[in-house]
Order: sequence, then C-alpha cells, then structure tokens
Amino acid sequence: MTMRLQKFLANAGICSRRKAEEYISQGRVKVNNNIIVEPGIKVDPEKDIVFFDTDQVILNQTKENIYIALNKPVGFISSCSHSHRKEKIILDLINVEERIYPVGRLDKDSEGLILLTNDGDLHNKLSHPSFDHEKEYDVKTYKIVFDDVVKKLEQGVFIDGEKTRKSKVTRLSKFRIKIVLKQGRNRQIRKMLENVGNRVKSLKRIRVANITLGKLKQGEWRYLTKKEIQLLGE
Repeated sequence: MTMRLQKFLANAGICSRRKAEEYISQGRVKVNNNIIVEPGIKVDPEKDIVFFDTDQVILNQTKENIYIALNKPVGFISSCSHSHRKEKIILDLINVEERIYPVGRLDKDSEGLILLTNDGDLHNKLSHPSFDHEKEYDVKTYKIVFDDVVKKLEQGVFIDGEKTRKSKVTRLSKFRIKIVLKQGRNRQIRKMLENVGNRVKSLKRIRVANITLGKLKQGEWRYLTKKEIQLLGE
C-alpha cells in the first residue's frame, strides 16, 4: 500500500507531517538513493528504501500508538530535539523509549497541557485548523480587561496583518480571562492582547479538544485513556 512520503516519515515516528515537509524540502530525505525535495511523492513501504539523513527509516506496521498528556512548565520548549543552545525540551520530561512528537506548540513562556503522540494521522487531524478542535487557556493580564476588550477579542483582531478567527472569551476577574481558540498561530494570545493595549502576565493551556489538564502537576504526564483517544479521533 503506497502512502505520501511525509505520512511515511510521520508514521515511522521521525517527526510530524508538517515537519517532514520541511525536512524533504531541505534535501534530507532519500528514496531509493535519490534525494527527494517534493513532499507529494508516494512510497511503498514494502518496496522502497527511505533514508532520513544517513539513517534508514523503518516503518513498523505493528507498532503501538502512544498518546500522552503533559503539563508543560514554563521554561521548556515544545521541541523534539535540543538546539545548540541546549535549551530544556519537553521530551526531557517524558521517559518513553518510542519516538513521539508534540501536537502543536506551546511557547517557552507558557505552561499547561500539550499532547504528544506517534500517531501521524491523529497528529495531522489535531494540528490542522480545518477540524476546528478547541484549545482553552487561562490567562492573567497586567491591565484590567473591560467588557469592550472582551468583545474585541471575541470578534477577532489583526495580528501580523491577518485577522484572528472568532473566539470565546470569559472574564473570570479584573485581570483574568478564559479564552477558547480554534486556531493556533504563533504566540497568538499574547499578540491579541498586545493589539488591545494589554499584556499577558501568565498563560496556561487547560484543554485541547476533549482532553483537560485536570490534576496533572507541572512536569507530570500521563497516558490518555481509550475513551479519550476515541473521542479525539471522531
């Protein structure tokens, strides 16, 4: 059975599909000894030989999929590998042998729920904005959040020249709001608040789709339940 090259890499646990497209365009992937720079080509796992850098990529058709919820502390980056600056990464907090990768991002200065998996199909479904999966955040601000600001945030504001999608915003106190997004642009909430003359003091993600942070302490992780996994895939 053939599949797209980026899906092959994701299913083999190398990276997410989106990251695979970057690696392919960088010329880091070979198929049958030919460097591939177009991500759309299809490969047959039973016939084609795929290399990532200098290592052959083996697709284990019987591998067990792993689904993890982690409470990311401030100071850790949502990355699968260390940079040359030796920053702390979320995989340092999880002791599993299988290669897993994060679903979406949570910036270094933020904390809270982040999901990790080696299921390439589910990763793609949760990451793509067309599926409308909600992400919920608990945000503390430096300035008072008035009613008119709540309405502006709900209707969408312009950041980086593009208007954000509509969101749900609930004021919990003068300096605290709950915001639910269906997209995940880079540092989106921070930029949205800056647009309305405010700034984030602290930001915690408390829900992704049907998965909640619950009682997980900072730095702790757990496997998702069968029911949670089933609901994520619907």
